[in-house]
Amino acid sequence: MKTVLVTGANGQLGQCIQKIQQQHPNINFHFKSSKELNITDTVSVQDYFSNHTFDYCVNCAAYTNVELAESEEDKAYLVNAEAAKNLAKACADNNVTLLHISTDYVFDGTKTSPYVETDTTNPISVYGASKLKGEENIQAVTEKYFIIRTSWLYAEFGKNFYKTILRKAAEKANLTITTEQKGTPTNANDLAELLLHIINTENTQYGIYHFSNEGEATWYDFTKEIIQNLNLAEADQPSLKSVDSYKTKAARPKNSVLDKTKVRGMIMTIPWQESLRNLMQNHL
Repeated sequence: MKTVLVTGANGQLGQCIQKIQQQHPNINFHFKSSKELNITDTVSVQDYFSNHTFDYCVNCAAYTNVELAESEEDKAYLVNAEAAKNLAKACADNNVTLLHISTDYVFDGTKTSPYVETDTTNPISVYGASKLKGEENIQAVTEKYFIIRTSWLYAEFGKNFYKTILRKAAEKANLTITTEQKGTPTNANDLAELLLHIINTENTQYGIYHFSNEGEATWYDFTKEIIQNLNLAEADQPSLKSVDSYKTKAARPKNSVLDKTKVRGMIMTIPWQESLRNLMQNHL
């Protein structure tokens, strides 16, 4: 029996792991929300690890509001960088393997082909910079880590682009969506499966990995696919048009498609359209 701590349990990824926990009777899960375990508090983290025995810690906790991070820099760094360090230090002290979620936004988006794990990082937003600092903090204090960079995460849980579009479509809203960015929508349920695969196989190939669904899309492409999968009558379809760019506080990488060659050694990856369709068939 493996014992696994999951932080950020109420977020979309944490809820995806909770959804499938019964499929893994060999794992004793401890799900903790930010209210139940404040990972920004060094003493709280150390005490919790001292009073429990874990084999793995899956850190799903993150400050993910890219826009708000520009004006809440301290808060973004506290959650994404300092809390990551707290967990990494506790993991190192207690011989626990850390699985940590990072982001495609550690890159500046100037590369024209998909990013590999060894490409130079150069975040262009506070959010991206705070997540990169979290990666660096982890690598500085522990050797037993998996840092999984992912992109455009969505699920049936929490707040995300997918759920926003579903709501707007139900309201028959007029949608104007950008084509400026290129990346890969990633079903958080697939990421949850990867994390549990690493745990179940007792993988020790530690390091940084890129994981997303396969293919590439703009936010407009993603929106169009969501609406098509709703199979709405023509009279019920929302208005959808594309726009080249839109003004935001935070700069975003123009291209953040991730190369999955390395992670394919662990798990099969599927096209983003297929994963979206699977979710919508089961969720709606």
